[in-house]
Amino acid sequence: MTDVTTTETTTTDASVEYCGEWFTLDRNKPFDIGRDADLDIDDNQYLHRRFLQIAYIDGLWWLINVGSRLSASISDATGSMQAWLAPGARLPVVFGLTSVVFTAGPTTYEFVVHTSTPAFVDSKPVSSSDGTTTVGAVTFTRSQWLLILALSEPMLKREGTGTSEIPSSAAAAERLGWVLSRFNRKLDNVCDKLSRQGVDGLRGGVGALATNRRARLVEYAVLSRLVTPADLPALDDDTADTPQAPAATPSKDAR
Repeated sequence: MTDVTTTETTTTDASVEYCGEWFTLDRNKPFDIGRDADLDIDDNQYLHRRFLQIAYIDGLWWLINVGSRLSASISDATGSMQAWLAPGARLPVVFGLTSVVFTAGPTTYEFVVHTSTPAFVDSKPVSSSDGTTTVGAVTFTRSQWLLILALSEPMLKREGTGTSEIPSSAAAAERLGWVLSRFNRKLDNVCDKLSRQGVDGLRGGVGALATNRRARLVEYAVLSRLVTPADLPALDDDTADTPQAPAATPSKDAR
């Protein structure tokens, strides 16, 4: 039978969404993602012909890195779970929505795996009466959140924008109307908060380039939905209400 339905079908309970296109997964056939695969991402020389594979094994969907150089960041819909998928590694797809982000050369890509029968149900963020939302014990002030939003602006505006487009600290400070010393102080505070919660790549020190730290912060913020395209107007309207983002949202403290 070649006809595919969306009801009571044991082999089509998962799908992949990429740039508005949908691909139905078959439990009996692995689904490859890469430069020359079932999901033909892009004609990018930095991307493996077969980079990632989604396969149904032992009662679960698995995301497998079949490449040799590139890694991918994996997150659930709320951003409360993140993982790094290195070459040769695999992870079970246990959430209803699983975001996958990876960079090949100067370009960053994202696709989403949807499952109708998730093995794990996401917990919801807890909002308090003062307008803050905390997930994973991380809460940001409004000014800290605006800093993250300013750094993430190019990636949020254009899907597929690489980390090379992330603004410098000076450019982001100017975008916010801040002096550079204030921006750097708040950037240190943001990175320290996330580092204490186990987010890698944000610590300073010898050999830790500022560019790499900003890139890692933006990658984390976008993947965890700490900032989204819908938040961008806040950069031009400092009176905008603090959004209830699914990861960790800022309070209205301007310090």
